[in-house]
Amino acid sequence: MVPRQVPHGYANVSERARQPPALAISTVIFALRPDPDTGRPALWLPLVRRIREPFRGLWALPGGPLGARESLQEAAAGNLASTTGLAPKHLEQLYAFGGTDRSPSPRVVSIVYWALVQPDEAALSRQDDNVRWFPATAPGQLAFDHNEIVEYALWRLRNRMEYGSIAYAFLGDTFTLAQLREVHEAVLGRELEPANFRRQLRAARDIEPTDQYQQGGRHRPPRLYRYTGELLPGRETPAGPGSAAGSPTSTTPATEQ
Repeated sequence: MVPRQVPHGYANVSERARQPPALAISTVIFALRPDPDTGRPALWLPLVRRIREPFRGLWALPGGPLGARESLQEAAAGNLASTTGLAPKHLEQLYAFGGTDRSPSPRVVSIVYWALVQPDEAALSRQDDNVRWFPATAPGQLAFDHNEIVEYALWRLRNRMEYGSIAYAFLGDTFTLAQLREVHEAVLGRELEPANFRRQLRAARDIEPTDQYQQGGRHRPPRLYRYTGELLPGRETPAGPGSAAGSPTSTTPATEQ
């Protein structure tokens, strides 16, 4: 009896398919940078070009495999430092993405963090042929399901802007009301009426005027303000855009990322 011939590579593919899922860490980093066309602040994020398969040559979120002795937070911070040179003050778990078709076998579950950095922090990031900043709303075709991850991170960020203190993570210790409004406009993607925005801020807690003024302008210098609260995670529902229940189709909640 002639032994059945196994097609070349079949055994390896079958073995990989039976392997348990691997764990990886990815991070979405948001920062405000000038729009090249208008000069107004816009939301940007750094991406890393993949230098190996799968998806060689495509841009992807900074990340890498989870080490056996690393905490999730340590892995996220270490990946950012090694790829972008960034060490964000605001680094928080976003979600876990574990769709069965999100990557070629073996299956990979990504624990995704997000980071918000101030302009002076973003200016220190590494930029070369394999690390580049892209508009957050139009990053182009990304590797794996990273377009979906960026879209979800944008939704979460905009959701928080409506009721939380997260806007202040983009600003320095002091800021003008116009700068605060620009943060909201950049994240929400629409212009806000200045007078209405000021009226809403009068009722806001944890923001107080200082006795300092911004210098260097042509007109009367605007007063600087200070945020006195804490940048704590806002209350968030697990739902997201894109499905009947409101949650992304290939994600599952994570407790730490």
